[in-house]
Amino acid sequence: MDDYLDTGLLKISLTSRMDGSPIEDATVEISYPDSSTPIEVLKTDSSGQTEAVTLRTPPVEYSMAPSENEPYAQYNIKITMPGFEDVSVYDAQVMSGETSILPSVLTPLSAISEPYVFVIPANTLFGDFPPKIAESEIKPTNETGEIVLSRVVVPEYVVVHDGPPTDSSATNHYVRYRDYIKNVASSEIYSTWPESTLRANILAIMSFTMNRVYTEWYRNQGYDFTITSSTAYDHKWISGRNIFESISLVVDDIFNQYLSRPNVKQPILTQYCDGKRVSCPNWMSQWGSKALGEQNYSDIEIIQYYYGDDMYINSAEEISGIPASWPGYNLEIGSSGSKIRQLQEQLNRISDNFNAIPKIAEDGIYGERTAEAVRKFQQIFNLPQTGIVDFPTWYKISDMYVRLSRIAELE
Repeated sequence: MDDYLDTGLLKISLTSRMDGSPIEDATVEISYPDSSTPIEVLKTDSSGQTEAVTLRTPPVEYSMAPSENEPYAQYNIKITMPGFEDVSVYDAQVMSGETSILPSVLTPLSAISEPYVFVIPANTLFGDFPPKIAESEIKPTNETGEIVLSRVVVPEYVVVHDGPPTDSSATNHYVRYRDYIKNVASSEIYSTWPESTLRANILAIMSFTMNRVYTEWYRNQGYDFTITSSTAYDHKWISGRNIFESISLVVDDIFNQYLSRPNVKQPILTQYCDGKRVSCPNWMSQWGSKALGEQNYSDIEIIQYYYGDDMYINSAEEISGIPASWPGYNLEIGSSGSKIRQLQEQLNRISDNFNAIPKIAEDGIYGERTAEAVRKFQQIFNLPQTGIVDFPTWYKISDMYVRLSRIAELE
């Protein structure tokens, strides 16, 4: 660790599997991988979160070019809370100048008590993973018996098969779509890269995933999942891993987008490779996209550089699992009407579980009290604390409202 010359931030966010509520006063111990002695011991607050703790990391330069030097620090995290199963996360990754977030769901103790253990493997740019097996970027949709959606819809969940398609022993995980994309992007690119590079790579990940959803690719082969965690077939998804805030913010901002070609309805299966150990003509090079981002290429310019000038960014016609679409403009102090009332109702429902969010009048008027509740919501859910309901905030509020309401209904 002599080369750990920089620092990054790590914070942990805990909720209960039982009702989605934040878990207060849990103990979080952070240690180096080769030691059982904690270097930090933290407690979660009323929103289930620890403070953002500063940890040592390798220099940022290690993530800016391929090398044999690991570009992130690794830390072990142990989470304990009376009445809940212990959770241990080994080799969580922290990068120079970045905020790493570990969202963890705790399970109430049962008669068969077993701690939850997650081991985070290397980022695919650094570790040894099978390269993508080439496929056609546009799937035939006229085969007998094939089911294809009538329009492009952002799914609420994807079912991730944690292994190659033919491994029947691999576990299927139900993962919320945005959480899946954040996990994959945190596993396959470096959060230190230019924002336009992050956006281009996340667009490729989302379009690929949306193609799997739209064509029901695996279900039409008799499988019961949406996508796999095998890099040979799909993308690397890692159960229990940490994500990076810079990646999370981009996903929240563009999660309804995908890549299109003229006169093709389905999202394009945008394949890519690292561009160093593996070359892939006509696909995006991840390292190459990083270099273009440093040359001030925009996200669409990077996309078109690799996939051609006729590729463009499209938006899904529908987003599953939300009560109402974003109105198309920001909601802020001075706004009024039914959308404000709906927003206030949802925030009050969320505050039943996250009581740091103040209760507000459901009067359809966006005043300072509503702005205060929005700012607190944004703080808890890792969004810029503006007090203004923009696209990412609207859908994050909708997502949490639906999630908590559904859990309550199941009870």
